[in-house]
Amino acid sequence: MSRNGRTYKRPYKRLPKGEHGGIQLLLIHNVEHLGKQGDIVEVKPGFARNYLLPQGMATIATDHHKRMVEKHREKLRALELAKLKSYQDLADELGKQSITIEANANDEGHLYGSVGAHEIVDALKEADFHLAQDQIRLDGPLKELGLYTVRVHLHSEVDASLKVWVVPTATEELPASAS
Repeated sequence: MSRNGRTYKRPYKRLPKGEHGGIQLLLIHNVEHLGKQGDIVEVKPGFARNYLLPQGMATIATDHHKRMVEKHREKLRALELAKLKSYQDLADELGKQSITIEANANDEGHLYGSVGAHEIVDALKEADFHLAQDQIRLDGPLKELGLYTVRVHLHSEVDASLKVWVVPTATEELPASAS
């Protein structure tokens, strides 16, 4: 590109256009709401340039890459099935679990604070389940005592149900001193 007799370099390499005007990319990893590993997708240039390519989630869909994916598609499918099976097993284990969270509450059963994803993750860690807070899907914070069924998002195809008991904090009563 030249302007006023000077030559300027483009800040980025031109990406090949797809049939709908977007950029054709080959996904290296599963991207939620876009596609699975090995899929060829067409996305807007900004999404490709600013997110997918820098994060290493996709690469440019060249003929060479397409052939490589076709060769390895069976291996990828076997790995994905194994990963899906492990998530399904974890979902079954979580379905059998019931965790108890103690919280301060008034006499009517309303909590002074609330129980959120952070408290649920901490209680699961004590039971040797290591999950991230964003995997816990709550409709809102838990603000009353009782039993709740919480959805846990493990994989794009696997969700688990977890029983969460919110109980009042145990208070120790001191024995009356005999004076």
